[in-house]
Amino acid sequence: MTNEELWQSALAELETVVSKANFATWFQNTTIAARQEGAVVLHVPNAFAKEWLEYKYHKFIVKALRALSPEVRSVEYIISSQLPPLLARQKAQRGYLPQEEQMEFREFFVDRETNLNPRYTFETFIVGAFNELAHAAAFAVSKNLGTTYNPLFIYGGVGLGKTHLLQSIGNAVKKANPRLKVFYTSSERFTNELINSMQNNEVNGFKEKYRSYNLLVIDDIQFIAGKVKTQEEFFHIFNALYESGHQIVFSSDKPPQAIPELEERLRSRFAGGMVADISLPEYESRLAILKSKCHGKEAFINDEILEFIASNVQKNIRELEGSLNATIAKSKLLGKILSSNEVKEILAKNIQPKRLITANQIIKAVAQFYDMNEKILYEKTRKKEIVKPRQIAMYLLREDYNGSYPFIGQKFGGRDHTTAIHAFEKVAKEFKKSSQVFEEIKRIRELYEYENV
Repeated sequence: MTNEELWQSALAELETVVSKANFATWFQNTTIAARQEGAVVLHVPNAFAKEWLEYKYHKFIVKALRALSPEVRSVEYIISSQLPPLLARQKAQRGYLPQEEQMEFREFFVDRETNLNPRYTFETFIVGAFNELAHAAAFAVSKNLGTTYNPLFIYGGVGLGKTHLLQSIGNAVKKANPRLKVFYTSSERFTNELINSMQNNEVNGFKEKYRSYNLLVIDDIQFIAGKVKTQEEFFHIFNALYESGHQIVFSSDKPPQAIPELEERLRSRFAGGMVADISLPEYESRLAILKSKCHGKEAFINDEILEFIASNVQKNIRELEGSLNATIAKSKLLGKILSSNEVKEILAKNIQPKRLITANQIIKAVAQFYDMNEKILYEKTRKKEIVKPRQIAMYLLREDYNGSYPFIGQKFGGRDHTTAIHAFEKVAKEFKKSSQVFEEIKRIRELYEYENV
């Protein structure tokens, strides 16, 4: 196995255990510079990448390399400019596969002005029943800034394509009218910018910057919850943009009404435009996504393998892509289309067998969703903010755990079984009538279902 083949196969493994953002940031432009007697020298582009790979991802890198080449004992990280002359010449002499022949692990160039990645477009976004409303709303916004669905709030679980969709709006707007000011950022980066501006007495410049955009896109807005100063500044920026007819787009892992510690005035504004969710993709959509991702690599994959991956990887799109990349990398390595058993072995590393959901997992998820200590749910109190989560926990214990009413009553401090019956019937009725209760239960289920997929 050549160094290039070894590293590309290792990257396929690493992509399944590292978040997409971190993978793109720290693993791009890395190669194996040398390998001898169990020692691997990894070529990295800069000091930042060296530090992060060495201290944060070292054990994952060693594990991935050893799985492919058991003789690997150690890994060293060298910045490209620090490569010894001999290794630099060897690297140049070895040559690499043309870029179109390599696995598509690297992210494309990110525009510094907009923070947008040109890879994320509507053309490359796979639409299915699980995301068609969010896609339709995003596309409509890209054509009618500030007039249709303002703000647009898209929510859903991890790895389901929210970032892709948000950036597609920005790229479409910029392509149609390059003069418009477009900016994409995360709520974490927004908060850090605010803190830096306060430390440097540049808050006015910070405000002017964010109020000047024709389109402001903020990913993972839920992370501003609990940050009082950030919420205050963002509230004023939001109002300034909205009143000027400028478009605001958000993403979150939950709907506005379910974000804890979010100021009511922001919650109201987030929900004042269009709120659309992206759920888990169904089988047909997963298969369509896989087919789009393996275009040009048909020599290493077939429909049977794609159908097998689509049937077995159900957690999110990111893991779906990671499993496909790992399969294609192994197929390239062996120079053949893999058998069903070989694909099963690869997926076994990514797919955990489904476990039965426990009563404690359900209660833990309810407490986590409503941002409270589990012990509070067991207390004998009639406070509304506790009664509702407790009743929902009772409903889920009956519906998803199939617990008996006496068991549920005993679970919550020895209450009578009629209390559990009342809770179940009350929540079941609200589940059908109230969109808020429906969404809250949906998100709570995702919390423990993600643990068990």
